[in-house]
Amino acid sequence: MSIRCKATILRQIGAPAPYARSKPLSIEEVTIDPPGPTEVLVKIAGGGLCHSDLSVINGTRPKALPIALGHEGAGEVVETGIAVGDVKVGDPVVFQFSASCGRCRRCLEGRPQICAVSKTSGAKGEMMSGGKRIRDADGNPVSHHSGVSCFAEYAVLDRGSVVVVDRDVPLASAAVFGCAVMTGVGAVMNTARIRAGDKVAVLGLGGVGLSGVMGARLAGAETIIAIDLDERKFPRALELGATHAMRADDPDIIANIMDLTRGGVDFAIDLAGAVPALELGYAICCRGGAVVTAGLAPAGAKFAIEQADLVSQEKSVLGSYMGSCVPVRDIPRFIELHRQGRLPVDRLIDRTVTFDQMNEGFDALASGEMIRQILVP
Repeated sequence: MSIRCKATILRQIGAPAPYARSKPLSIEEVTIDPPGPTEVLVKIAGGGLCHSDLSVINGTRPKALPIALGHEGAGEVVETGIAVGDVKVGDPVVFQFSASCGRCRRCLEGRPQICAVSKTSGAKGEMMSGGKRIRDADGNPVSHHSGVSCFAEYAVLDRGSVVVVDRDVPLASAAVFGCAVMTGVGAVMNTARIRAGDKVAVLGLGGVGLSGVMGARLAGAETIIAIDLDERKFPRALELGATHAMRADDPDIIANIMDLTRGGVDFAIDLAGAVPALELGYAICCRGGAVVTAGLAPAGAKFAIEQADLVSQEKSVLGSYMGSCVPVRDIPRFIELHRQGRLPVDRLIDRTVTFDQMNEGFDALASGEMIRQILVP
């Protein structure tokens, strides 16, 4: 049976800031169609406001409009499709923003985060099995954001977009495990595979970047340099494990890092989503070092390097989508590390917000005033 509920809809991109005044996001009553055979209907417990949502709002990474936003979230399953047998009504779940079909070449080789089927459907704003399950008040289809659309009271998701977690996990705050924690910690532990004693720089100190700092400390990095343009983020980075904090626009930053590390960092983890951060990361790597980039720059942005330097320095540039995570393996693992006090991800969350605070919330995110805010419908 279809249900009606509130959802956060974006109909135009590029609205001028502040969003509290221009109001690009509208809270609308929509109809959610029943889940298909391989899908589930979830009552949303919390959805994290993330820069990936902001990049859709400001147009740096446009999506098919109109779109129901939200890709980082968690909730409780209230209905399952007829072909779903391993997820039950009442199960608490955390969402992943790149569903996995389980059958394509990438899924079969253990890389579900770059599932080929999910990429195609996601670009269209559709579910992986095809079509859209959201309709506005006039009956027009509304696109799904990364197959999730969790800035709402309910959402239909593909079975491959949910990870069942323990019942004692606080679901509203668990939302951050589906993007910020998975991307940041995963980039450090899965893509870079940092070892004890390594020297690491983390560029960009939003929710994903601070997760990268926590991951580097967890992995045993000797030196962890937190880099950002906004000094307000430094105290939290140092609290979460950074050994040093530096401004990205300091004209002496490269020389200072080379001196501090005696030749450069082993890994520069770009979590800023900006080409200048990627360029700085490459410049501060030691010979034989690697840049790992998990931030998404604006569509069409280019990163240029000198090929001879790449060879003679034997550096590496590694992409990391969704932290190179296998979500069904890594989300429960990261939650358990949080339980043990080794991943204090609750320090990422500044406040909860309601539907009527969504535009204001994205102003706070864009300005750097807030790291993570959780919509609690």
